[in-house]
Amino acid sequence: VQLQASGGGLVQPGGSLRLSCAASGHTFNSYVMGWFRQAPGKEREFVAAIKWSGGSSTYANAVKGRFTISKDTAEKTLYLQMNGLKLEDTAAYYCAAGRGLITSMVSNPDNYDYWGQGTQVTVSS
Repeated sequence: VQLQASGGGLVQPGGSLRLSCAASGHTFNSYVMGWFRQAPGKEREFVAAIKWSGGSSTYANAVKGRFTISKDTAEKTLYLQMNGLKLEDTAAYYCAAGRGLITSMVSNPDNYDYWGQGTQVTVSS
């Protein structure tokens, strides 16, 4: 399984970015796909997750209403649309895949089986 994240960059506060995560090497029907982020000196933090089959999603309170997680199952690509970016959103963002996760498990990075490399998002004026 390979997960390849992309789309990070430098953006001003209030701006938008869309992250992508290309998945390959597996069928993901029983998986939950998630986005996490990690700022320097901080622990990895849950951002959002979506069931690959069905599409129900979960968000961290810090991003609810600003970020949207989605997927294109035909293209095997996960997305994170980030609007209204704030300085505190600055971090390396990682996509991950976890098999058979229930809702109560999706926010814990230890429950994920596969990880992509990070893509840096910097929010700065």
